[in-house]
Amino acid sequence: MLLRRGPFREGAFRSPLHEPRTTVVLGRWLGAALLVCFLTGLVSHALQDPPGWLLPYLQSRPVNGYRVTQGLHVISGIAAIPLLGAKLWTVYPRLFEWPPARSVLHALERLGIFALVSAMLLELFTGLFNTLQWYPWPFPFRQTHFWLGWLATGGLLVHIAAKGTLIARNWHRPAVGLPQRRAFLTAVTAAVGAVTLTTAGQTVPFLGGLDLLAPRRPDVGPQGLPVNRTAAQAGTVTVPADWRLRVDGPRPYQLTLAELAQLPQYEVELPISCVEGWSASARWTGVRIADLMERAGAPAGASLRVTSLEAAGPYRVTEMPPDYCVDPLSLLALRVNGEVLAADHGYPARIIAPNRPGVLQTKWVERIEVL
Repeated sequence: MLLRRGPFREGAFRSPLHEPRTTVVLGRWLGAALLVCFLTGLVSHALQDPPGWLLPYLQSRPVNGYRVTQGLHVISGIAAIPLLGAKLWTVYPRLFEWPPARSVLHALERLGIFALVSAMLLELFTGLFNTLQWYPWPFPFRQTHFWLGWLATGGLLVHIAAKGTLIARNWHRPAVGLPQRRAFLTAVTAAVGAVTLTTAGQTVPFLGGLDLLAPRRPDVGPQGLPVNRTAAQAGTVTVPADWRLRVDGPRPYQLTLAELAQLPQYEVELPISCVEGWSASARWTGVRIADLMERAGAPAGASLRVTSLEAAGPYRVTEMPPDYCVDPLSLLALRVNGEVLAADHGYPARIIAPNRPGVLQTKWVERIEVL
């Protein structure tokens, strides 16, 4: 009975907003945000770590596909945080019901809600920490985030099924509403709008002037582009003086930087779009991947393995699916915005391709291999 004292005593929760109608309205908004976040998260996971059977079907168009889906993923995830907080506030008196469990079924229901809320809180806040590139404890973020997403979504569906009757009864606008409800929902809407407008500018160009709370500004960094992993962090501060691009395939060959610069050069405008939610467009100049592969005797439908000079890292070796390889916008870039690549942007050469996560736009390339 110790928990029933002070602010948790029976009758302490006096606000009329601790009622089903307010909870259902917030639940609709939260459900929409979580649905967008979950579906766009699946897209991101499929592009970053596709199963082997999916590789041949990945497409390089639309050009800004990943920029849009990952931007929506982070925007909807951040918007869901105040929505979840508001929804939990409307129902938290039920956390202190007494007795805690009236039956076995009631106990199972409460355990299910505990698992659902825990998964949602972990999912949203670890995602927020990832946008900041801050991890309070070491853990495999991408895999953890993926499975927490499934756990939270599954738990949400079970919760909706269990509360379906109550939700249906309070879904439509009642004849007489609470004046406090309108004020509360207006305040929640304002909070969601504020965090969205002040963070979405890291990927939505016309909101860039309001980008006050986001961890990135898309125009700040070497050569006007942000950087997640610097050359120093990757261990590639010093590029070998005798650097050569090694191209392996049926007709393998090597090229110096000067020889690469003598090949036909193409300029494309493409964004760098990162999993943390920021993106920025730039003009890239370099050699088409398709031309390098053709010179190596690549057969039709071939894919590519790209290896970086960096000492270690989960994306030191990446693969490029066939559709990306033949896309004329896919380059081995040597310059950005008219300048030779800075070390932090991948000097002497890097991959740039449409609709591709930033972690797969391999920097400091030393080898490409036709598969």
